[in-house]
Amino acid sequence: MAGRLQVTLLQLVWGTVLLQLAYAQCNRATFGSDSFVCVCSGSSCDYMSDAQRPNDPSYFTIVSTDRDNARLGVDSGLLSPTQNTNGVIINVDLSVRYQTMIGFGGAFTDSTGINVAKLSAETQESLLRSYFAPEGIRYSLCRVPIAGSDFSTRPYSYDDVPGDVNLDNFALAEEDYLYKLPFMKRALELVSGTSDLKFFGSPWAPPAWMKTNGMANGSGSLLPEMWGPYSNYFVKFISAYQNEGVPIWGVTTQNEPMTGFYDWPWNTCAWTAEDQRDWIKTNLGPAFVNAGYDDVKIMVLDHNREFLPDYPAAILTDPETYKYVDGIAVHWYSDNNDYPDRLTSTHDLFPDKFLLYTESCNGLAKDGNGNNQFGSWQHAQDYVVNILDDVTHYSTGWVDWNMVLDMQGGPSWVSNFVDSPIIVNAAEDTFYKQPMFYAMGHFSRFVLPGDVAVRRWISDESKIRVATFLQSDNTVVVVLINMAEENVSISLQPNPAVDMYANMEIPPKSLHTLLFAI
Repeated sequence: MAGRLQVTLLQLVWGTVLLQLAYAQCNRATFGSDSFVCVCSGSSCDYMSDAQRPNDPSYFTIVSTDRDNARLGVDSGLLSPTQNTNGVIINVDLSVRYQTMIGFGGAFTDSTGINVAKLSAETQESLLRSYFAPEGIRYSLCRVPIAGSDFSTRPYSYDDVPGDVNLDNFALAEEDYLYKLPFMKRALELVSGTSDLKFFGSPWAPPAWMKTNGMANGSGSLLPEMWGPYSNYFVKFISAYQNEGVPIWGVTTQNEPMTGFYDWPWNTCAWTAEDQRDWIKTNLGPAFVNAGYDDVKIMVLDHNREFLPDYPAAILTDPETYKYVDGIAVHWYSDNNDYPDRLTSTHDLFPDKFLLYTESCNGLAKDGNGNNQFGSWQHAQDYVVNILDDVTHYSTGWVDWNMVLDMQGGPSWVSNFVDSPIIVNAAEDTFYKQPMFYAMGHFSRFVLPGDVAVRRWISDESKIRVATFLQSDNTVVVVLINMAEENVSISLQPNPAVDMYANMEIPPKSLHTLLFAI
């Protein structure tokens, strides 16, 4: 096993903790990007050491990752009775509590499973442990496409027999048995006894014969006479996975429903909010209740936040539909153009319906000339800044897209190559943990299902961004990032009732999770 990061915290005479990040002793590889990857195999991987809050409330635990050296390094610091007023001031307000967190994770796409299956059994185990084991980053919420998606090698559904309205030919695909279910089952085994793992399904397209254009992709919607059969299709999916030992916690009604109004290159289905409203209340919701799946969460939208709050509002203002819907799923792809206040306004309209980010990913892993972006710190920072924005505006979690891709960023039957936190190098029986992987770990390992987001105040967000949470055992969790190219001094008060402060010098381009006992 590769050595772990060693971090030293020096208590200075004026009460500031200087964070000195030593070399992260992972098996480094660089690809010309602004940071590096850690290379893992079946015999060597940089698993994380234990990180618990200190029993003594005078101390705090700090977990650190940065652009140049650190990868989830663990150490402790000493709180000071004196506040450093010369830097950024952060106060945690435990009296104001917001949403309860559901979890963080990624997606078990066909592409993820195809790439994991290319590795030896030992290296497969190392990869899955990295995501799910106690020594990994402990994903707690994962998505699975209902049949095919753009990250499959072909467009397919679970019933490709035209006119089979009774779904007599419904069957899970080869991809489920080879590339999804085996790895989902192993993930459940790895978390058993230490945490929970929830799965939710998302359809990219109904069977093509149920659509107006008769195609998995392109421009087309569900035929009205197929509302009933398609609802039963969902029920059969849940039953089939449950029978295989993989329970389904929830579903989204359609991946990116607005793409189906265009000549979209991959699997899609157009849904107006009004049609989806009526389908849920007349068919989907009752079908779940009749099948005994009324505890399976139904999430609407599953598209960019530019459609908030109008799209879910058109659905949820109907009282009959309202009773079947549990949450609103959001993607990040237009977030640079839309303020996170859209999340807050949606929450304010429907405070008992949870908001959840269900898909996000960075751009091309490889351009047309073959220059890759492996090791990009900027991609990690993009993730962190977006997550911090979202969870401070009522999102109950954040689910990445493909957990694993190949060196090209696929496979994808429409060549929609993108980046992912882990990249498989099948030729060498290794995989690369990118900075995005560690960025996800700062949340997934420490912000747990059931934790509550609490109010924080920060004096300057131009360089430092932060989110704060309270756990059931009164552990305060703080996640913060320094986006700047220089050190930034901060003074953080974790408990407003006690005049004790974490005074630190935060290195450039660095990410930290802090644990406090109160």
